[in-house]
Amino acid sequence: MAHSLSAKKRIRQTEKRRSRNRARKEVLKNETKAFTAAITKGDAPTAETALKALVSTLDRVKNKSAIHKNTAARRRSRLTKRLNALKAGPAKSGKAA
Repeated sequence: MAHSLSAKKRIRQTEKRRSRNRARKEVLKNETKAFTAAITKGDAPTAETALKALVSTLDRVKNKSAIHKNTAARRRSRLTKRLNALKAGPAKSGKAA
């Protein structure tokens, strides 16, 4: 347990930041699930709008330093890749037989 005033304040600040970051990450998870559901259904227009919202949220969370910028870039890249594969159709699966 912290004894000094500065240590107690640091604990309060850390808890506040932690809860804020967790809330931001939860929004990311929910939007990712919505995008994944649209991809699974094969609904390209819905997936496209979900991706647009997800990328916006990713950038906002990245700018608040809740996630690393390279993590955000990697996720954006992989999700966009999935959407493009859906738009291209079943002929281009990306895996060799």
